[in-house]
Amino acid sequence: MARDYYEVLGVERTIDAPGLKAAYRKLAMQHHPDRNGGSEDSMAMFKEISEAYTVLSDDQKRAAYDRFGHAGVNGGGGNPFGAGGGQGFHDINDIFSQVFGDAFGEAFGGRQGGGRQGGPRRGSDLRYDLEITLEQAYKGADVEIAVPTTASCETCEGSGAKAGTKPTTCSTCQGAGRVRSANGFFQVERTCPRCGGNGQMIAEPCTTCHGHGQVRKNRKLQLKVPAGVDDGSRIRLSGEGDAGQRGGPRGDLYVFMSVTPHELFERDNLDLLVTVPVPMTTAALGGEVDAPCLVSDACDGRCRAAVDVPAGSQTGKTVRIKGKGMPHLNGRQRGDLVVELFVETPTDLTPRQKELLEELAASLGETQTPRNSSFAGKAKRFWADILGETAQ
Repeated sequence: MARDYYEVLGVERTIDAPGLKAAYRKLAMQHHPDRNGGSEDSMAMFKEISEAYTVLSDDQKRAAYDRFGHAGVNGGGGNPFGAGGGQGFHDINDIFSQVFGDAFGEAFGGRQGGGRQGGPRRGSDLRYDLEITLEQAYKGADVEIAVPTTASCETCEGSGAKAGTKPTTCSTCQGAGRVRSANGFFQVERTCPRCGGNGQMIAEPCTTCHGHGQVRKNRKLQLKVPAGVDDGSRIRLSGEGDAGQRGGPRGDLYVFMSVTPHELFERDNLDLLVTVPVPMTTAALGGEVDAPCLVSDACDGRCRAAVDVPAGSQTGKTVRIKGKGMPHLNGRQRGDLVVELFVETPTDLTPRQKELLEELAASLGETQTPRNSSFAGKAKRFWADILGETAQ
C-alpha cells in the first residue's frame, strides 16, 4: 500500500508551498541516487519523494489527494491517464475500442499512434531529474546525462524473433490483435487471447530481448542548460524517450531542473541575496567592502562588487547593486545583487584597544545611539507599569 504523501515528505497537512518546497529539496538532496552510489533503496526513496512532491505542489492535484487520497490522483503522480504523458491516452482509446469497436475508439480523440494493439505504438515519455549548481544556472551549461530508456533490440532489429526467423501472423485474429464475439445485441471486441494483442506469433524468441523486441540501456545525451533556469524548470527533448513498439515513434524526454543550495547566495526570483560582514569601525564611519558575485562575461574576471557602506549602518541594512543578479530565462533582463550588512564586533582586544573603546564609550551620548535611547525609554515605561510610578 502506498504511503501517505505528507508522511513521505515529513510535513503536516497544513504546510504552505514554501515549506513544502524546502522539505522536498532537503529530502531530495539526501536521497539522490548520485549521492548514494546509485543505491536501489535511494532510487526507490527518491522516486517516492518526487512523486509526493509532484502531487502536493500542484493545487488541483493536492485538493484531489486531500479529498480522495491516492484514488484521487490514480496513484500516478496526479495523471488520471497513467504514466508516460500522452501515452496514457492510448489506454483510454483501447478501452473504448475493446468495448465498442475500433471506429468508436477513433472517434474519441484518435489513436495517437496505436489504438489497435497490433499496430505501431508510440514510446512512453520519460522524466529525468537533473541537479545543477547555481553557477550553472547563472551562466548556462552543457552537460552530459545518462538516461535509462528502452531501445530497439539490435540482435533481432526489433522483431523479437531469433536471428534467421520471422514472426508469423496470428491465425486467431489474422494479425488484427483483437477478436470479436457476439454478446446478445452487442458485438464485443477484446484482445486476442493467443497473441496477447500483438497480431503476431514468435515461435523462436530472440535470445537477447527474449521476444520483446526491446532492451533496456542507458543513453548518453548532451543537454544544453539555458542561463536563468530555476527549480522546477523543464526542458523537453523530443524523440528521446522510450522506443516505440512495432515501429512506432519514440516518446519524449522531460528534464526537470533542481538547483543545489549555495553556500553564499540565496536566490529570490531574479535577485541574488548575500550577507556580508562589515567591521564595526567601517559601519560607524562609512566606507567600502567587497561583496562576492557570480562570475559572468561582464565581470572581466572579477567575481566581486564594491559596496558603499553609509556611515552609521546597522546590521540588516541592505544595499542593492543593479544588474548583478540572475539572468531572465530566454530574455535580456537581469536581477540585482542584494547585499545585507552584518556589523561585526571585534574580539580578542589588546589592552590598548580596550582603553580606546572605553574612551569612545565615555564620549558617546544618547543622541549617537538613537535606537538604544529609544529602547531604554520603552523599558523604563514597562517597569513603571509593573512596579509602580516610583520605578526608576
